[in-house]
Amino acid sequence: MTAIKHALQRDIFTPNDERLLSIVNVCKAGKKKRNCFLCATVTTERPVQVNVVKVKKSDKGDFYKRQTAWALRDLAVVDAKDAVKENPEFDLHFDKVYKWVASSTVEKNTFISCIWKLNQRYLRKKIDFINVSSQLLEELPKVAEESVPSGENQSVAGGDEEAVDEYQELNAREEQDIEIMMEGCEYAISNAEAFAEKLSRELQVLDGANIQSIMASEKQVNILMKLLDEALKEVDQIEMKLSSYEEMLQSVKEQMDQISESNHLIHLSNTNNVKLLSEIEFLVNHMDLAKGHIKALQEGDLTSSRGIEACTNAADALLQCMNVALRPGHDMLHAVKEQQQRFSDLREQFARRLASHLNSVFVQQGHDQSSTLAQHSVELTLPNHHPFHRDLLRYAKLMEWLKNTDYGKYEGLTKNYMDYLSRLYEREIKDFFEVAKIKMTGTTKEGKKFATLPRKESAVKQETESLHGSSGKLTGSTSSLNKLSVQSSGNRRSQSSSLLDMGNMSASDLDVADRTKFDKIFEQVLSELEPLCLAEQDFISKFFKLQQHQSIPGTTSNETEEMDGGTLSRSYTSGGPQTVSSEKDMIRQMMTKIFRCIEPELNNLIALGDKIDSFNSLYMLVKMSHHVWTAQNVDPASFLSTTLGNVLVTVKRNFDKCIVSSFSYSD
Repeated sequence: MTAIKHALQRDIFTPNDERLLSIVNVCKAGKKKRNCFLCATVTTERPVQVNVVKVKKSDKGDFYKRQTAWALRDLAVVDAKDAVKENPEFDLHFDKVYKWVASSTVEKNTFISCIWKLNQRYLRKKIDFINVSSQLLEELPKVAEESVPSGENQSVAGGDEEAVDEYQELNAREEQDIEIMMEGCEYAISNAEAFAEKLSRELQVLDGANIQSIMASEKQVNILMKLLDEALKEVDQIEMKLSSYEEMLQSVKEQMDQISESNHLIHLSNTNNVKLLSEIEFLVNHMDLAKGHIKALQEGDLTSSRGIEACTNAADALLQCMNVALRPGHDMLHAVKEQQQRFSDLREQFARRLASHLNSVFVQQGHDQSSTLAQHSVELTLPNHHPFHRDLLRYAKLMEWLKNTDYGKYEGLTKNYMDYLSRLYEREIKDFFEVAKIKMTGTTKEGKKFATLPRKESAVKQETESLHGSSGKLTGSTSSLNKLSVQSSGNRRSQSSSLLDMGNMSASDLDVADRTKFDKIFEQVLSELEPLCLAEQDFISKFFKLQQHQSIPGTTSNETEEMDGGTLSRSYTSGGPQTVSSEKDMIRQMMTKIFRCIEPELNNLIALGDKIDSFNSLYMLVKMSHHVWTAQNVDPASFLSTTLGNVLVTVKRNFDKCIVSSFSYSD
């Protein structure tokens, strides 16, 4: 055990400026025996700190390592289990109870005795010892306590026995002094008793000299003691001042900590205020609608140009406020919800007011245009809708806004516009064609007879047909003529003579001037219809903002086509919303509904011209072919191109019938 103690002192405690006082070999109670050492140590520097250290032998070598250390002041109870019988078990109560089993009872008692002595010296009997033999708990001799210098490396009472018994090697100076002393006495080795007696006499002389010196220096000692007492008093005063300074510094430190914490809170509050202000500025800048805009949306004048511009700007500002990209958490704010609801109410209110006003404008336009029909009743001209279009185009941006914000009302306005305009155009176009028919038939009785005669079965059939999808080019007519020419018998000479006879016959029946008049009237009819349709189509595209693919409520078209029989039929039935694939399809669909009477009226006019003179089909074929070719160059899929193409098919068939009947007559 002594060798282990020296090894522990050298390897573990000396590097840490500690001195090992006692050691016990222990293992934990109730577990597999893994031995370790509990060591009682003190530090060599002031203030002295007393520790209980657990040292364990390394598994990978013969060296020891420090595992755990407890301060002795944290030890509350030492329980030896039994004060009478020998028992190697004992408990140490630190932060929790540690149960140990010593390798022997002697080591256990020696360790507990050392702990008791350290408690008496440094902790003023703070630790409770229970179940410990009274022989181990002995009071330290006061003389021993007083004689132990505080700064020397001496152990507690009873702890230096081992150190005294240990061998202390002489240093070089001591060896030299002994050698000099022995050389001065010749019989030092041969007569040890005489040498010892001589040394004793010299020692007595020295002791007497020392006593005399001490007695002589008593006065100086008293002076020194007095100075020491004064120094101790000054030290006490300095310690008191240092204590007061320490308290003041501690107070300053606490105040500085509070100030630092307060500054941190202030900085945090300022940061939060800046962030909050940034969020508020974002909401105010992006979700605040000017009072002027609100007033324009609620009470703005939709009849004047200035009022329309103000309403347009206000509607755009409202749309920007409603479409602002809110940051996370903004939609949970009560004020934001209220503002969004206010914007929704403003949008609904203005959309309703705008739709009501435009519906009134549509109705008023119908009344205004009806008043101008009388002056066009005697002239073969159609009323000009340009002023109406010009007035409505001022609302184009508002229509685009309505299309983006409330598509339902946009659809409603589109439907109402088509309903009102279709009735208006129907009245105008019917009156226009009525004037054309009167001019074609003239004022003679025969002309009136033509105007009032019941139509032939083929003409009635052509009037009820709606031809769609046929090619409207002149090449179709040429192929029909070629087929008829092949079917007719005779060579080119006989064919030419029969055509000459037909021309002579027609010239004898009707005047060539009447055909020229018919040709001019038919040309004027087409010339009036073409700009009317183009102007309306351009207005619809601009006013309703049909630049993108959309779907609007329209009519579901059911088309049946019989090409062999020469008959095309097309019926429109009101249905649900129909998906339109492109802008042109939407425009053509609206134009079809607005000008639904053009194709029947043209067919009626063609039938009337064919009744007046079957040779008029040639004039109509030339004019229609020219206008179809012109319309297809502009837009092959437009309403005008399609409608004129359908009518051209009827004209071609009438012309084919005229040729067939002429050949039959010549035969």
